[in-house]
Amino acid sequence: MIANTQSGTTIDEIEQGIFRISVPVPEMDFAFNQYLVVDDEPLLFHTGLRHHFPLVSEAIGKVMPVSRLRYVAFSHFESDECGALNQFLAAAPTAVPLCSRVAAMVSVADYADRPPRPMADRETLSLGKRTMEWFDAPHLPHGWETGYLFDQTSRTLFCGDLFTQGGTKNAPLVDSDLIGPSEGFRVGFSQMTGLPDTYGMTRDARHHLDKLASTDPKTLALMHGSAWQGAAGEAAQMLRTLADLVTA
Repeated sequence: MIANTQSGTTIDEIEQGIFRISVPVPEMDFAFNQYLVVDDEPLLFHTGLRHHFPLVSEAIGKVMPVSRLRYVAFSHFESDECGALNQFLAAAPTAVPLCSRVAAMVSVADYADRPPRPMADRETLSLGKRTMEWFDAPHLPHGWETGYLFDQTSRTLFCGDLFTQGGTKNAPLVDSDLIGPSEGFRVGFSQMTGLPDTYGMTRDARHHLDKLASTDPKTLALMHGSAWQGAAGEAAQMLRTLADLVTA
């Protein structure tokens, strides 16, 4: 569903009570996704860039008042993940940042206008009907404070920059393989920039990807590209295949 016609920002329900907000940036041929989880204590995963706040908050307003937000979560400390954090904290008086312990210690406690709620590896948090679980995943793909959220109730993995794809007109939800498109982007980006890889450290990548695969997600909520949904075991296999590729 179009949330803003001028920018092309969309909002779509990819799982009951979980909404994908996508802000396209045509000049980059790229899009930035945020995910709204509606519950007794609603959560936003990723804020988008600071100057995208009007677009993301407008999209949230199609579903619920922004002021209802209770948690503003993100995978790692980077502008497209938490650039609009303080604007959301101002718009939602009871909201707090939700992040890893490392992120809270080295960045968020100082940057955010409200103290963060740090999450330890495998720690759970109730939003009401849903239980969220945090997974530390340092340097996967970059940032030593990186981690991911898993909704145990719907089996949705909010997997941030994993399986990143280019383009601005990706379907909200697909059931096709993610490895081909995401590997094409990963290899192509490395060639374009001259960097050896977009993954900061591969030594522990398999351990962290196996840990994520063990949740057997039904839905993958990507930050860049289409969200994915499929049969049991399929997402876990893609995560393990990704481990093979980045550690080869």
